Amino acid sequence: MRRPRVGLILHPQFSPFHFSVPYMVFSITLPDGPLFELVIVAPGGQPLNSERAMTIEPDGGLELLDHVDIAVVPGWHDLNEAPPSELTEALARCHERGAHVVGLCYGTYALAYGGLLDNKRASTHWLAEQDFLQRFPKVKLDTNALYVEDDRLVTSAGTAAGLDCCLFLVREYYGAKTANTIARLMVVPPHREGGQAQFIEQPVAISTQDAHINRLLDYLRENLADTHTIDELASRTAMSRRTFTRHFQKATGMPVLEWLVSERLRQGRELLETTSLSVEAIAERVGFHTATSFRQHFKQRHHVSPRDWRKTFGDAD
Repeated sequence: MRRPRVGLILHPQFSPFHFSVPYMVFSITLPDGPLFELVIVAPGGQPLNSERAMTIEPDGGLELLDHVDIAVVPGWHDLNEAPPSELTEALARCHERGAHVVGLCYGTYALAYGGLLDNKRASTHWLAEQDFLQRFPKVKLDTNALYVEDDRLVTSAGTAAGLDCCLFLVREYYGAKTANTIARLMVVPPHREGGQAQFIEQPVAISTQDAHINRLLDYLRENLADTHTIDELASRTAMSRRTFTRHFQKATGMPVLEWLVSERLRQGRELLETTSLSVEAIAERVGFHTATSFRQHFKQRHHVSPRDWRKTFGDAD
């Protein structure tokens, strides 16, 4: 299989963070070798300075975009400034021949200025939503999404959502198993909550500053299939019921039962993505005990069924 080629596009005064996110994801090398061929692109092929910290030497000019599978604009330096026509034309050519065209955070503006997003769904940083809606009324801005894909035009919300977006593209080209591997290497979730719309929710606490609660969380993760009561867990931490519930809420940001449901759903999602276990078997393994209960909680949280989640995010290999 030919490695997909990614063109990472520099622009004046680019953000080092927004550049680094796609650079890291698309330049990772696994034991079998690199997943992507990454080229750095700049108009005119000349070095460009970031906001403060670095100068980047590109691999070439915009002509490189005529041979990429993914073109990425990592942010944009001035919301009032349209990209040069040669850049918008190069992005349009990419899309016309079937490549993915990506705008991370304010990079959505670069795509919108060129008309690529007209009558398409898109996302950008929430700080710019009102400005974006006024400038680009033809774009269907999704104000809740972490990232959006519409006809190979992929746009993301701000900062960390760019990482969600890049992992989505890894998943598109290599499947859930590889995307999950890269996410583990980067110590981030392979995706955050939600189906196609990537609904945002409070993440499950992995660890806390409370050592007693941390030990309990480890125990619960190893014994999710069991039934747990507040009194039993309070006894395990050598606290009264009232003290325990207060400590748990303070440490994790959520009540015990809510944490259990969230952790069971998290492990359920992982099993849906990486195994062929039936919904019934997954429900039993993560502690819902019945498939009906699992489906009800899953649908309530993610607005899609376990089956649809597996269809979207599962490893098809």
